[in-house]
Amino acid sequence: MLSRRNIRVKVMQTLYSIESINNETRPGEALQMLKQNIEQSRFLFTYLAYFITEVARFAEKDAVQKAQKHLPTHSDLKTDTKIAGNEIVWAILNNTSFQKTIEYFKIKFLIDDELVKRTYVKLIASPEYKEYIELKGRDKRSEKKILEYILDNLMLPEENFISDVEEKFIHWDDDADTTITLMNELLQKPSSYNFQEMVTKEKMEFATELMECVIDKKNYCLEFIKPKLKNWDVERIASLDMILMQMGVCEFLFFDTIPPKVTINEYIDLAKEYSTEQSGHFVNGILDNIHKELLAQNKIHKKNFKNSTL
Repeated sequence: MLSRRNIRVKVMQTLYSIESINNETRPGEALQMLKQNIEQSRFLFTYLAYFITEVARFAEKDAVQKAQKHLPTHSDLKTDTKIAGNEIVWAILNNTSFQKTIEYFKIKFLIDDELVKRTYVKLIASPEYKEYIELKGRDKRSEKKILEYILDNLMLPEENFISDVEEKFIHWDDDADTTITLMNELLQKPSSYNFQEMVTKEKMEFATELMECVIDKKNYCLEFIKPKLKNWDVERIASLDMILMQMGVCEFLFFDTIPPKVTINEYIDLAKEYSTEQSGHFVNGILDNIHKELLAQNKIHKKNFKNSTL
């Protein structure tokens, strides 16, 4: 499930895309772009989840292939298939929403079988795998630990795997952190995870309202931002920084259940992660000054912090 922070990233990406086409969008197009950005995350997340189950299940294929050799060795006939029965893997595979989503995206046709095999070969050569198969019985901790090992050590750091993902998903760089977080949540609660509802109704409303607010109130927000840029070369300010500051000002003024401190911290973090090296400091300074000015002018009216789902 996408968090509020993930939603802000999706809104930021959409606004950046709109700006790259000189803000020339047809009615309803911006919302469609936002929904597509969210759908891309669901697509990528489903792909990673399916890939990791394929690596685990390859143990059975490996055992069959070795047993069918012309002269199989004793070792060939004793290939351990414990990981193919990993309880978390089967909880994912039996998850109805997962089944529907892999069909919807045609995930099975995207998987590189040779890449799955190479990942599996590296897995069975690892000390972590040997430790896993030597354990008697199954427990949630060890089942989860071996899948985390595959994800964190055999998929994400591997150049071949990342090249494959980048080729299939052009937004990998933007969505990587979000997707990794989702994968960790999935391994924690595989049965109850809903692959068809990446965003709750409330969060989708937040995303839509935030994006439309920035588009509709752009000039108004810039009235607060531009005076604070006297010591900065406006032409050299990163486009993302300007977008993040506009989003921040919109949250100050038009989202009365989000505390200003939360807004400032969120956009500092996003600036650090997605923009330039100096962006965190820059966005912090500008938003903090605008916040103080708005308070002095009694233009910020917040309420109901306790019940806000931030």
